[in-house]
Amino acid sequence: MENHHKPSVLYHVSCLFVLTQLLSWVTTQEFLVFGPSDPIVAELGGEAILPCSVFPAMNVENMEELRWFRSRFSEVVLVYRDQEEQKREQMPGYSQRTLLVKDQFHQGTAAVRIQNVQISDSGMYICHFKQGVFYEEAILELKVAAMDSVPEVYIKGPEDGGVCVMCMTSGWYPEPQVHWRDSRGENLTASSEIHLKDAQGLFSTETSLVVRDSSVRNVTCSTFNPVLGQEKAMTMFLPEPFFPKASPWKPVFLVTLTMMGLLVVGASYLLRRERSARLIMQEMLGNLQCVKDKKTKEYLQMTADRRKAAYMADWRKEHFQACE
Repeated sequence: MENHHKPSVLYHVSCLFVLTQLLSWVTTQEFLVFGPSDPIVAELGGEAILPCSVFPAMNVENMEELRWFRSRFSEVVLVYRDQEEQKREQMPGYSQRTLLVKDQFHQGTAAVRIQNVQISDSGMYICHFKQGVFYEEAILELKVAAMDSVPEVYIKGPEDGGVCVMCMTSGWYPEPQVHWRDSRGENLTASSEIHLKDAQGLFSTETSLVVRDSSVRNVTCSTFNPVLGQEKAMTMFLPEPFFPKASPWKPVFLVTLTMMGLLVVGASYLLRRERSARLIMQEMLGNLQCVKDKKTKEYLQMTADRRKAAYMADWRKEHFQACE
């Protein structure tokens, strides 16, 4: 006997529930709204397009309201109602800079084009689609990026046993990432790094690098924009004479300084010896003079004694002969 499996009562109830929901969805014209899953990237001064679509696809030209706003419902970027843009509800900062893109209305897609993108445009947006009492929303993110100048690299001069190289950039957004690389492409650690932000919100950087290895013939400073995924770089050649240790005049200077030191020491030694010899000579001359003076005195005294003795002898002889 052949067995036939009949659908259960639960199966019929489930199908009826799904059918009811679909009919309800169609009758109330419910829909979903979605936007790009990835952030929208726009360059400073350029334009950005913020699209939103409905599912299932339907013509949105006659939809009651299409609204793009920032964090609050009243921060209106653009409102489309009664088949026209409502300029009076728009924030002043977006006046004359926005345009509703309608070329895909029949496919269920509408978009806002923002011209002359500014730093303040960066952030979150919400698109709000309403039909009757039903509405749906989607969240979009806009990232603004700027990469203005190529890094300016120059040699500052000798510093801390090496050569100091400076790298400067300006007009970047968001805050850039600065990297140093040597001639082999290996990363080098910066000695200092300063980031400044101007009144327009743009960043400028100033970094320095001290290279002590004279075998490094050049260094590259690169500035990377994390939003655009792009970088600008500049390479600086390092002449060997800029390195204090490799400078050709330094060995000559050291040799000359050493020789001058030896000459000074030798001259001092000779001067001390000469002075000592002079003192010894003066002392010897003094001693000789003393001896000479003493001998002269003794000689004069002896001569005087002899003359006196001879005189007395003659005197006696003269007087005694006269008496006889």
